[in-house]
Amino acid sequence: MIGYIFKRLLYGILVVLIMVTFVFVLMRSVPGDVVTLQLAEAGSVSEEQVDEMKSQLGLDKSIGIQLVVWLTNAVQGDLGNSLWSAQPVVNLIVERLPVTLELTFFSVILAIIIGIPIGVLSAVKHNSFIDHILRVTAVGGLSIPNFWLGLIILLVLSLVFNWIPPLGFKSFSENPIVNFQQMVFPALVLAVTLSASIIRMTRSALLEVLHTDFIRTIRSKGAKERVVIYKHALRNSLVSVITLIGIQIGTLLGGTVVLETIFSLPGLGSLIFESVTIRDYPIVQASVLTFGTMFLLVNLVVDVMYGWIDPRIRNN
Repeated sequence: MIGYIFKRLLYGILVVLIMVTFVFVLMRSVPGDVVTLQLAEAGSVSEEQVDEMKSQLGLDKSIGIQLVVWLTNAVQGDLGNSLWSAQPVVNLIVERLPVTLELTFFSVILAIIIGIPIGVLSAVKHNSFIDHILRVTAVGGLSIPNFWLGLIILLVLSLVFNWIPPLGFKSFSENPIVNFQQMVFPALVLAVTLSASIIRMTRSALLEVLHTDFIRTIRSKGAKERVVIYKHALRNSLVSVITLIGIQIGTLLGGTVVLETIFSLPGLGSLIFESVTIRDYPIVQASVLTFGTMFLLVNLVVDVMYGWIDPRIRNN
């Protein structure tokens, strides 16, 4: 098991490194840079001023050298300072990360509450009218973009019900009611796609288990159908669902970038959005590294759980 965990960890670190490198190069390759944006308000500037500012920010070196310097500092825990506010990036991430974690946690809980019962119902009512309706609904949930659904919900709430989420973010410890009002709709939007995936996975996995020999044996012993489904079949189907949730965490984290901006939540996703707009390279790089590390840890936990349940996995 230790060798299996070590191998998965190495794979994850390699993926995070590739992802951070890609973002690092991409941010410096797109038109426009932070120096141009900062000096734009000053009117006409000379080439000497531009070169001097780039030298001060370390942007005069080649991309390869900048990448090596940043990775070396990042390994030592130094993620740099914001190019605009000069605040330590670590402090900004620590300040914003709890909001994103809370939003992701609520989204996963909502997706599980919605997805598993509907998936079970769809499997139990296999090939019935209810099953067809639920399957079409799940496909629709997978097809709807998060940002579009978030905008539609805001428009409906404001135009039809004359209600908007409270302004000025409040944490759960400060004001649970206001925090719930601010979190429930973006969490619901994020949960739509994940719950649709859970519905499909629960249905297919449960149907597969229900046709196995040990379920036929349990039924032949006179067990009630409720006991067969929830105590035996569903428990053996959840391995696939847990794996799916771990894989979809990356999708949820990506969805927070736009939804936090739409719903004015001061999380890490909105920080990335703001930083990309103003080309604040250190914040974008550190935020992507944080997202990648979170995704790595979640998938590592899922892989370990999966390998512990099924010994064949950790032997591959």
